[in-house]
Amino acid sequence: MPGWTKSYIRFVDDMNRRVGRVAMYGIFALVGVLLWSSISKTFFLPSLWTLEVAQFLMVAYYIIGGPYSIQLGSNVRMDLLYGNWSDRKKACYDAVTVLMLVFYLGVLLFGAVESTIYSIEYGERSPTAWRPYLWPIKVTMCFGFLLMLLQVFSELLKDIAKIRGESI
Repeated sequence: MPGWTKSYIRFVDDMNRRVGRVAMYGIFALVGVLLWSSISKTFFLPSLWTLEVAQFLMVAYYIIGGPYSIQLGSNVRMDLLYGNWSDRKKACYDAVTVLMLVFYLGVLLFGAVESTIYSIEYGERSPTAWRPYLWPIKVTMCFGFLLMLLQVFSELLKDIAKIRGESI
């Protein structure tokens, strides 16, 4: 494989590993918000912001952590047949199916960018009592979809190398 592909794979894998490791700690922020929600409902006045902040944190947690999950191979697969295949056959199957994932992620990214632009232009807010701006979570989603696309291309290049019998 050309040198630029190896550099691309190393760069994207390293970046997504770092971002994913940071995103893993987002669960503690989510637990903190939910804990505060329970405490405030029990002992004080209920907070208006806790439900939406928890939702935003959860979205950020799984969208930003998704590329790292793909990199680790911990995404969901149907192992009924796949588990018994050779590494080369798995790479062939993955190289074909990843094209559908690229299309899907491209559509998601396009829609997310359009929605984010709209949200920023018009100052879109949530229709709840707290009424937070929605653009921060939409920007986070765009960032996560972009990282996912980069990781998917990295995995595709790794699969092509496996099919060709090369090592990365």
